[in-house]
Amino acid sequence: MEVVVSRRQAIRESWLHRVAVTVCRDEHGLILVHRRSEQLSRFPGLYEVVVGGAVNVNESYEQAAARELVEEPGIRVLPRLLFTFLNRSGLSPHWLGVHKALVPEAVVPDPDEVAWHGWLTEPELRSALLEWRFTPDSHEAFSRYLAVRAAQP
Repeated sequence: MEVVVSRRQAIRESWLHRVAVTVCRDEHGLILVHRRSEQLSRFPGLYEVVVGGAVNVNESYEQAAARELVEEPGIRVLPRLLFTFLNRSGLSPHWLGVHKALVPEAVVPDPDEVAWHGWLTEPELRSALLEWRFTPDSHEAFSRYLAVRAAQP
């Protein structure tokens, strides 16, 4: 039996829920990184390598990822699901669907969601992951993303 609860309640009770995130690259291979707004309830002011959020009832990972790309950085593209995994980092365990998307450099983020954004090369991002404060999902999702990408021909 499936029970519908808010994400807040799922986190508070440590119930499994679904989250969809996307690694965004431009045509030159640069990776979109952003810093969360200070007014957000979860991980305010932390950096993220991924764009995403909770998957709604009767919504696929892909639909949620596309919706979140519009809501946060204002990007209208269709992300491609790469893999899902049970992520135990962060506030509570959750199924994380990791996508990729080729996006234009012209990003106009919602200032209520995104305080800053920029495009980094992979070496710059690897350094930033060691020096800046990133969300737990960013670390886990990006390391798995790199492993999956390396395994593909």
